[in-house]
Amino acid sequence: MDTEFIGKKSAAAGGWGALKSCGKRLLQSGMPISGAWTMLKANQPDGFDCPGCAWGDPEHGSSFEFCENGVKAVAWEATEKRATPAFFAENTLSQLRQLTDYELELNGRLTHPMRYDAASDRYLPVAWEDAFAEIGSILRGFDSPNRAEFYTSGRASNEAAFLYQLFVRIYGTNNFPDCSNMCHEASGIAMRQAVGVGKGTVLLEDFEEADAIFVIGQNPGTNHPRMLGDLRRAAIRGARVVVFNPIRERGLERFSDPQDKVEMLRGGSTDIASLYLQPQLGGDMAAVRGMAKAVLAAEDAAVEAGLPSVLDHAFLAEHCVGFAEYRAAVEATSWADIEDQSGLSRQQIEQAADVYINAERVICTWAMGVTQHLHSVATIREIANFMFLRGNIGRPGAGLCPVRGHSNVQGDRTVGINEKPSDDFLDALEKHFRFTVPREHGHNVLAAIGAMLDGSAEAFIGLGGNFARATPDSALVEKGLRRLKLTVHIATKPNHSHLMPGERAFILPCLGRTEMDLNAAGNSQLISVEDSMSMVHGSAGINRPASPHLLSEVAIIAGIAQVTVGSAVVDWAELADDHDRIRDHIEATIPGFENYNARLRKPRGFHLRNTAAHREWDTPAGKATFSCEALPDETVHQRARKGEGRFALQTFRSHDQYNTTVYGLDDRYRGVYGERQVIFIHPADLKAMNAKAGDRVDVVGEHDDGIERIAENFRFVPYDIPRGSIAGYYPELNVLVPLGSAGVESDTPTSKSIMVSFRRRKAA
Repeated sequence: MDTEFIGKKSAAAGGWGALKSCGKRLLQSGMPISGAWTMLKANQPDGFDCPGCAWGDPEHGSSFEFCENGVKAVAWEATEKRATPAFFAENTLSQLRQLTDYELELNGRLTHPMRYDAASDRYLPVAWEDAFAEIGSILRGFDSPNRAEFYTSGRASNEAAFLYQLFVRIYGTNNFPDCSNMCHEASGIAMRQAVGVGKGTVLLEDFEEADAIFVIGQNPGTNHPRMLGDLRRAAIRGARVVVFNPIRERGLERFSDPQDKVEMLRGGSTDIASLYLQPQLGGDMAAVRGMAKAVLAAEDAAVEAGLPSVLDHAFLAEHCVGFAEYRAAVEATSWADIEDQSGLSRQQIEQAADVYINAERVICTWAMGVTQHLHSVATIREIANFMFLRGNIGRPGAGLCPVRGHSNVQGDRTVGINEKPSDDFLDALEKHFRFTVPREHGHNVLAAIGAMLDGSAEAFIGLGGNFARATPDSALVEKGLRRLKLTVHIATKPNHSHLMPGERAFILPCLGRTEMDLNAAGNSQLISVEDSMSMVHGSAGINRPASPHLLSEVAIIAGIAQVTVGSAVVDWAELADDHDRIRDHIEATIPGFENYNARLRKPRGFHLRNTAAHREWDTPAGKATFSCEALPDETVHQRARKGEGRFALQTFRSHDQYNTTVYGLDDRYRGVYGERQVIFIHPADLKAMNAKAGDRVDVVGEHDDGIERIAENFRFVPYDIPRGSIAGYYPELNVLVPLGSAGVESDTPTSKSIMVSFRRRKAA
């Protein structure tokens, strides 16, 4: 049996393994010295904001923060390798499609604007002016602006995103499919309903004061490693860290801080989780409901015994509505249902509730393990309910903390990338720029894909990202893209989305986050981003551009806008040459950005005020609002166990990737090396199927819509995961995620709730 790809897991996250991995990636980039120097300017006041993740920086500032994923992201961008016109001349798109995501992006940075030539099946170089003119001509030729879809990746700056939404709304549509639609949409919706604002209520400093931190459906070690430093410091000073995660993740168990010289020299590490619970996929709402039930029972016991109250009655009375109805819903939920749906025992849940009861200040964090389910909005509302019980919102050391992925996915939303914009925002745009703003809601990601497939969409413009690989139902998305009249990708490296061209297709290469953006006067341009804690930071690249033919995202957007909508409303060339002017417009139209340019130039930037953090509730009731929804009728693991040989699958990242970008083929935290087509599964489930580690299978989707979905040739890896639940990497498994399965209210693909079965393959 071939199991050489399964090896030893790291004893702890971080440590010497992280340093070795960073050195490997810097060497692979071909620029180890300059790459290391570049990293010294990451997340620094006079440097660039790291493109690796959206974890916050403290207001009081800090010294250099080592982060393995940050080094990988910088090395990936600052590589010496180049995907020149010669690269495209040597390879047809049919040939390039045979490469893996990793192999394709290894070819390096794009250097020239390229236009697809169907006759030769190759991309050929094109002048910027010609590319802009042709794109503008096609966009102007549609009978409705709603024929075009305008996608945004979270790597775009505030300035680029604001300019993009302004251009598109002048063009006449609100079609803004956005990466937020595929990750934290449920967080924004649920939190606006519960507390009146769709962003986290904590600052990084709150982690220094919390007595307990609940981490739900989140893997910081791979997705935002700098968070591990804050969890480590919290654990060292005695804070309890409670984890709810179906799969055992090394970064939530132990962490060796590469910046702690003593710990590194001794080969030591720090325990992170005080309590680690492994619910079944989709069982988080039941687990949180169970903790709430235990808290209410403890309150009843305290009242009966004449002891101090467990609940924060003052907070509930002054700041909340719906508590009585919620309490009734909790009491109506049986422990049998809670245990069955969560996959946890009552004793385990009560143990977690005891941590909450005995902590004065609690933070609850979560990520896509919570948001990519059918009932994600209801689950996040339940988390908010739980935090209301003891007043853990709106005071130091406590609050709600959804942790975003991409480094500016939150900022893009703040400055207007939203298919359902508020009337206040549209009114402000209309008043300031004096044009008639489109009011009809536009397409999110799933609606955009549907429009491509039914022919109502005819163009796709992607501001960053790898749309075809990030989205669900990969085969259908490829079909949708290739039937369009126009596809345009603004990018730094070639990716698989570029290999699915429309009738006319362009790749427009842009500057990376680490590169200098010089205006006509030779001055370096500053951009800005917003992190998960609503801190807005300045970012200025320090490296020479990978090619003299690159333009900034802002300049590319301005170039397309100029030829498409003209300059009657906006002087696009002026804004492209002076980002301060873009920030002036943001200040004039979006609350919270007063004195934007001056505040941005202060070290560490500034904080966008969060009303819920000040116990000001912008909800219909004017108060924090309880939800009293019942538990879901069935979760994916409950449905899967009704059918023989069926499993509940979640997709996730390996430790050697960030979103769809694959840096390497190792996942040392999970003990997998040189292989990505794997399925993590409980050893007892393997035994029950008469299978072994390394056996090859095809993974078959079991969504009841008549469409065959198969991920071929995957191998089993025995792992500590609940029986009946399995896991594997995206984008390879995105082919199994059905377009027709999306979160209630959020419309987010259910990438953590996929029912599948296996077909055995013969040994090669």
